[in-house]
Amino acid sequence: MKTIFDQVSLRTSRQLTRTYSTSFSLAIRFLDRKIQAPVYAVYGFVRLADEIVDSFHDYDKAELLAGFRRDTFLALDRGISVNPVLNSFQEAANRYKIDRELIGAFLDSMEMDLHKQRYSQVEYEKYILGSAETVGLMCLHIFTDADKALYENLKPQAMKLGSAFQKINFLRDLCSDYNTLGRTYFPGTDIRTWDEATKRRVEEDIRADFSAAFDGILKLPRRSRFGVYVAYMYYYSLFRKIRSVPAQRVLQERIRIPNGRKYALFLGSYLRHSFNLL
Repeated sequence: MKTIFDQVSLRTSRQLTRTYSTSFSLAIRFLDRKIQAPVYAVYGFVRLADEIVDSFHDYDKAELLAGFRRDTFLALDRGISVNPVLNSFQEAANRYKIDRELIGAFLDSMEMDLHKQRYSQVEYEKYILGSAETVGLMCLHIFTDADKALYENLKPQAMKLGSAFQKINFLRDLCSDYNTLGRTYFPGTDIRTWDEATKRRVEEDIRADFSAAFDGILKLPRRSRFGVYVAYMYYYSLFRKIRSVPAQRVLQERIRIPNGRKYALFLGSYLRHSFNLL
């Protein structure tokens, strides 16, 4: 029965999420149980596409990504895929009516990673839109559950939150992106002259995104608000830690939040939520 395969597909997306991101997988657990599965499905989809362009160096990544794009839209049209990750994604995308344009824009940004190593301001904004803001909007379709008015109201804040998360990833991974993949995402930035002033400029851009996004979290339905807030607090804490270290240290190592600190953050977030302080 297909029901069994659907269950296997969801387990695959869930396991992929837990393997690649303990932080996101913990945040997802704080969502209402009814919407955890589709969010796992979205994360599994975007994670697999990202791995194609970032990790599969011994293979023809352009061919793999083209096949992944083709299989994605076939799965959406057919309502099934023999790829478990795409099977769980098409279920979520079709059920919550996730715009195809968002999916296409996301895959366009993944394609940019195949050949772009430095970005102009226009290219940077296009990449952020496709790789991060669209993911925020895919999740917003799930969080608002067909409430189109609420979706449109929260759309700008969801995009800013996705943007903030992605820019922090760029800052955290500055060393590996440059040394391993040869990429520099921040426009007008030469890693060879990376200094405190450049770091502060990037951080101020991220701070503005965070500030714009927070009000939207407060307006989310209760079933999704806490989980999104947990993810927000984790990334904001990571941002604060990166801000506290010298520019050169960011070039030398990947700044992390220790697991013990993560759990303390989650506990604090839970208490604020429980006492209606959020």
